[in-house]
Amino acid sequence: MGIRLFGSMTSFSPSAGRVWIVLGMVTAVFHIGLIFYGLVPNLIARPLHMALILPWVFLYAAKTHAGWWSGLVITLIGVSACIWIALNHQILRNQYGFLENGFQVALAIALLAIAMEGARRMIGWPLPAVALCALIYGLYGQHIPGEFGHAGTPLRSFLGTLVVAEGGLWGSLTGVSVGVVAIFVIFGAVLNAGEAGQGFMNVASAAAGRLTGGAAKVSVISSALFGSISGSASANVASTGAITLPAMTKLGYPKRLAAAVEAVASSGGQIMPPLMGAGAFVMVELTGVPYTQIMLAALLPAILYFLTVWMGINAYAQRFDLQAVPKDQRPGARMVLITSGFFLVPFSVLLTAMFIAGFTPQYAAVLAIFTGAAALFFDASPRMNIAQGFDRMGHAFLAVGQQVAMIAAIIICASIIIGVLGITGLGIKITSVIISGSGGSLWPALFLTALACLLLGMEVPTTAAYVICVSVAGPALIELGLEPLQAHLFVFWFALLSTITPPVCGAVFIAAGMIGENWLRVALTAMALGLGLYIIPLAMIANPDLIRVSTNTTGALSAFLMVGIGLTCLSYALIGKPRWLYRALLTAFGLAACFVGILTT
Repeated sequence: MGIRLFGSMTSFSPSAGRVWIVLGMVTAVFHIGLIFYGLVPNLIARPLHMALILPWVFLYAAKTHAGWWSGLVITLIGVSACIWIALNHQILRNQYGFLENGFQVALAIALLAIAMEGARRMIGWPLPAVALCALIYGLYGQHIPGEFGHAGTPLRSFLGTLVVAEGGLWGSLTGVSVGVVAIFVIFGAVLNAGEAGQGFMNVASAAAGRLTGGAAKVSVISSALFGSISGSASANVASTGAITLPAMTKLGYPKRLAAAVEAVASSGGQIMPPLMGAGAFVMVELTGVPYTQIMLAALLPAILYFLTVWMGINAYAQRFDLQAVPKDQRPGARMVLITSGFFLVPFSVLLTAMFIAGFTPQYAAVLAIFTGAAALFFDASPRMNIAQGFDRMGHAFLAVGQQVAMIAAIIICASIIIGVLGITGLGIKITSVIISGSGGSLWPALFLTALACLLLGMEVPTTAAYVICVSVAGPALIELGLEPLQAHLFVFWFALLSTITPPVCGAVFIAAGMIGENWLRVALTAMALGLGLYIIPLAMIANPDLIRVSTNTTGALSAFLMVGIGLTCLSYALIGKPRWLYRALLTAFGLAACFVGILTT
């Protein structure tokens, strides 16, 4: 197995490659072990979580020789500091967030700098720049006049709260990364290492390949299935797009449409239950709402979103005569049945353990991981292949290391911001500004929040944008009358807008690059297909019944039906080619249906 040392410059020898596989295995075993072991002190589990990701962030992901050597120094310092905190957790707990000597001050500064540098190497400057600004505000904000100043915090208390207590790097957000997100990342990596990805594609092809615009609809279904596990629009585009984009262009689909379909469908994967990526589990921690309740609340809006995309494809099919997938290119029933088992069986174990056995999502996911790992030793024949199984396990462990490191680097850096907001009270001050700036009215406050989500989401991943925005705007929206889950879902959906909305639209950039099309043309088409992403969050606010399927099924289905009809009409009016009179009637009827669905509670 050829594995790179850093970037694309060097290949590992087999023995060096095994080092990364072993490290990925240690990462997986550590996080799974936490689920079975019981209560591990936070100042042990969370620093060790950071220690495990540092080699992946600074060494495996390094792109230059200089980056690798500097990363080696940073990794040694960071791992040593994390282990020191874990070993001295009892002493540090008794310090109550106060640093007692110069060594502890230096250690705190080093860990904060390493957390920000790790995020920079993973996703670029924007998020660590925000974290740095937050730290500067925390240290010098007492010199700011007016309501945005604060009383000031002694340096050793400020740094100590962030680094040796549970108010910053080791806060509840990092706890979510350790205890929940990492487990589901392992689950996704195990599934993707085997036949599950092909199973997604086969099921999608069997379900939609024969329909008009079938290749595009295959992309929608497969991206919804895959995206629920990956939780990343960019990863979704890169994986499913490698198969669906060539298939669509081969059948004569316009390039801008093919890329837009993939970008829109892949973005929607992050809002599709049952997993919804990392954002759902962060939402559990921030709202205190059970995971199953969040999943049920998100279900109808997510279906509405994909229904809108589906109808938009139908409208485009009328314009461009989009063909179905040829019969000889669609999988046979036997192949669909066999390959679908590779994801249906682990998913069944997961859902049965959660909903019937009553296990926690983490414990249920571990059982599903074991099931998925066993499936790695079988192929689509289906026959057992031991050698292939161990090779797939190696790929799974590599994926675990990389993906846990990516998400953890983002969450740990974002935890700095959340910590500073708590120490200085800045979050409360921003909340009061939003309320006063909106005149105490909900809808202007929603507009300000949506704008902030869109702007921040252009620079940082969806989960980080959601966490930061909801930390400062969420309390204001709740104070203005929203239920906590409403406010969080609204912010999460609008944080997702940046994946398809110019000027910075990550999913669009990747899809356009893969197919060789102008990104702006792709973005405009994606915005038309993704119409529901702009309207459905507003519907969730105006008619809370849309997310109350577990408590008000009749009201939820009624709202779903009317908003679905409205969005379908608007999609045909916007995308199709009706005469101007029919376009006007469709628009009027679509708006009326949406208003009826939104305003009837």
